[in-house]
Amino acid sequence: MWQTFRQRSHLTKHQRTHTGENPFKCTTCNKAFNDKSYLIGHQRIHTGEKPYQCKECGKTFSKKSYLIHHQRIHTGEKPYKCTACKKAFNKKSDLSQHQRIHSGEKPYKCKECGKAFYRRTCLTQHQKIHTREKPYQCKECVKAFYERWNLTKHHRTHTGEKSFKCTTCNNAFNYKSYLIDHHRINTAEKYYKCKECDKAFILK
Repeated sequence: MWQTFRQRSHLTKHQRTHTGENPFKCTTCNKAFNDKSYLIGHQRIHTGEKPYQCKECGKTFSKKSYLIHHQRIHTGEKPYKCTACKKAFNKKSDLSQHQRIHSGEKPYKCKECGKAFYRRTCLTQHQKIHTREKPYQCKECVKAFYERWNLTKHHRTHTGEKSFKCTTCNNAFNYKSYLIDHHRINTAEKYYKCKECDKAFILK
């Protein structure tokens, strides 16, 4: 099937996907692109320019596509739907990643041990195990971690922060897992199950 184009410039741009030609080069980092608009968008990384502003919250973006994705947070629009489970997403890339759960596809493979992952970010985190790189360091005790969320979790041992609060008794915990365990204890204490009919009652 022939692909047709309204403008010659669009055809030229398309042909570069076959030839691999990237004539538009960044003078700062030498990265090359097959279209001038891609180069302009890329150069904003170096200049810090963010000309596209969200009217709802004022947040700015370097690319119009980033703004469009962001605006869906406010509108709740999720145009990309999974045909397997009907789950919807506001970005096409998020849908593509999600679909790998159904297909079992794991395209990102570790060269050290062969372990494969759905997402590139998961591979990047995993590779730190081999390199022993721990970029997230605690300023209080100099302990270091592979992942940011582990540092955040560790930080609570210093600050005493307990952000997971029980809605029943107002007890607070520094880890979500502790709150879940606490809920189970409360549930076991407060409910009585009738052996005759399986009805449950709250004990006061």
